This record gives sequence, structure tokens and C-alpha cells, in this order.
Amino acid sequence: MSKIATSRPRTQPRLRWAWDFGSLLGDVNTSRLADLLTAIRDVGALGGAATAVDMSYRAAWGLLRHCETALGMPLVIMERGRGSHLSELGQAIVELDREARLALGEVHAPWEHRLQQLLRPATPVVPERLRLAASHDLALADWLDRKRDGTLDLFWHGSEEALAALGNDECDVAGFHLPETWLATQVSGWLGRWLTPRIHVCLPLMRRQQGLLVAAGNPLRIKTLADLSRSGVRLINRQRGSGTRSLIDQLLAANGLRPEQIKGYHHEEFTHEAIAATVASGQADAGFGIEAAARRLGLDFVPLAWERYGLALRAGIAAGAQGQHLLASLQGPEFHQHLAALPGYAALPPARPGTWEKFLD
Repeated sequence: MSKIATSRPRTQPRLRWAWDFGSLLGDVNTSRLADLLTAIRDVGALGGAATAVDMSYRAAWGLLRHCETALGMPLVIMERGRGSHLSELGQAIVELDREARLALGEVHAPWEHRLQQLLRPATPVVPERLRLAASHDLALADWLDRKRDGTLDLFWHGSEEALAALGNDECDVAGFHLPETWLATQVSGWLGRWLTPRIHVCLPLMRRQQGLLVAAGNPLRIKTLADLSRSGVRLINRQRGSGTRSLIDQLLAANGLRPEQIKGYHHEEFTHEAIAATVASGQADAGFGIEAAARRLGLDFVPLAWERYGLALRAGIAAGAQGQHLLASLQGPEFHQHLAALPGYAALPPARPGTWEKFLD
């Protein structure tokens, strides 16, 4: 993924935490163990995982061997020619770490925002070109490519990455999506992990349908999420941090399905088009994405959920000339006609950027 460009690179102050395994694992610093295990799960090789968490191979190997000896159980299974993967205990630690980070993120957010507000310049600099970090979307990609006029820099990122970039002033506009089944309190709590009320506003742009992309004719008769756990069915997943990945995880949990039950859960792609191409090439039997991506490559589509796609931006940008120009383009009749021509999309009535609670109205 391309890195968001910024003329004012800096790191925002934020609360951070790490696990303290105490005397259970002896006199060694284990604060990076969960990060290392997560990287091994994602990369599938100890060397690549060590690089991803900025450790030397020797340090990563030593940490694992020490912890496994202290526990008397393996955390990682290494097989010659097949890389590395987590043991049942290693996977359990990673899942616990993920759940804890999600919960603590909501607790930390108000304190992070209060400190960031204290240190943020009172008058933000108006950029010459708007930087839009957005969760991948075919309708938006086609439209902006057609209407590109030199006033916008576009970067594709997951919804959470895009919102974090906006909260850190690394972009000016963030594109994100979330399920229409969420309550206003869920919307506010989720957005509040990265954004600040009264400083940032939101604007819903469109509705789109997400579901399973399967081969033409659906030869494996995949009709529900439970079918993904059948023997022989291979999934291609979206990357962690994307809104689609969050939706997948929520739907799996609601249906009593665990990641380890699904072959290919940890195999990731970064766009809806890449998901569709992987299924069309026969490298996977199913992928999660939007209907338009399926139809574009002649795939079948199993609808599962409607969601709302929108923009978040600073209130000052929304009221300025550049923000008004972008919003007028995306709320005009031409864009709505563009949406009407794509399967699985629906336009929303024009609205003014407003509070987060109103996003799903």
C-alpha cells in the first residue's frame, strides 16, 4: 500500500500498552511477544515477522525459545520448507491481544484526543491539494479517476487506517464504511477511536451491498457463511484494518464461526478487484466484497449485508472551497447516475456534513 504523503510529518501523542507476563516467563522483556506472534501469523516466516516488528532474527528466536521453555508448550510451529505458523496457544494469545486492543482503544481514545487538542495548532494550515485516504471502492475509484482535476491526491487504505490518518493530520479527508445495522452509539464509539467531536464531521455518500464472490454458476453451492467452513472451500480475505475485514469478523462471530475453521482466512488482498481476480483465477473459491466487483469479472454474488460509505473530514476543510468542490461533485446528479449504473449500489439524498450520530439517518 502507498504511504500517505504529508508535508508536515509528525507522530501524534497517544497512549500505548503492552502485556506484562510477570514472573511466569522469567526475567526477560516479554512486552513485544504478542506483536511478534501476530507478525508470524500474518507473514508466515520468523525472519519476515522479526523485520516487521523491528527485531533482529536472533532476538526474535531467543524470545520465542525462552517463552516456550518457560511455558513448557510451543507458541510457533516451524516446518522446513513450509515456513512458520502459530500453535493453538500462540493463536489464542494473538486473539486475546486483538480483543484487548479493541476494548482498550475505546477507553484510551478520549484521553488521547484531549492531549492532541492541547498540542494541535489553533488554526490548521489549508493544503494546496486535498489528501484523500479512503477504503477501496469501485464507484469512488471510477468517479475520481474520471473527474481528477489536479486538486486531489488519492491513497487507498483500510477504513481504520484512513480514519487514523485523518486523526493524525496525515490526510485531509478519510473514506470509510460501516454496517447499516449499527446503532448511533456504536458509530460514535467507533469513530471516536480516531476523531474528535466538533473538530471532525461526517458525510454519508452512498449505500453498497457486500457479500460472497464465488465462481460463475456457484459450483460449490456456497450460500451462507457457514459454507465457508466446509472441507475444501478456500477463502480469500481482506486485510486487517479494512472496513470489509471488520464486517467479515462481525458476521462470522454472529454466526458462531471462528477464523481457524475457515481455510484461507489469513490469506489477504487489499482491494475488491483483487478479491474478485483471485476467485476468478481459481486460486480461491470465495471472497468477501461488493457486488460490482463480482459482476465486473463475471462471478456470482451471494448478498449478505448493506453498508453505508461516507467521508470524514475536518469541519474547516468541509466549509472551505476545496472541500465544497469535492462534496458538490460527489453529491451531484452525475455521481448519482454513475451509482445507478453499478450493481449493488444506491445513492443517498444530498446532505450537509454533520455529527457522527446522524451518519446512518
